[in-house]
Amino acid sequence: MSVETIEKRSTSRKLAPRYRVLLHNDDYNSMEYVVQVLLTTVPNLTQPQAVNIMMEAHTNGLALVITCAQEHAEFYCETLKSHGLSSTIEPDE
Repeated sequence: MSVETIEKRSTSRKLAPRYRVLLHNDDYNSMEYVVQVLLTTVPNLTQPQAVNIMMEAHTNGLALVITCAQEHAEFYCETLKSHGLSSTIEPDE
């Protein structure tokens, strides 16, 4: 009777790496405009959340917009840039 070794597959699925979309403060766009762009760019963002993000960028120079999969992060970042906002993405450690 032979004992077969069954390779136990890892039960924890490796999640796709997440990325942070960052909004940088600028002195060109009005606060209202920034809030409007955030609301039209990022789905499910509420008005108060958009205002908080804008204020954080305004106060600290940088704000976290959303953490999501890389392709979404790149899309949001590019969309924000296409509206004249300053945005970057970085891996979420």
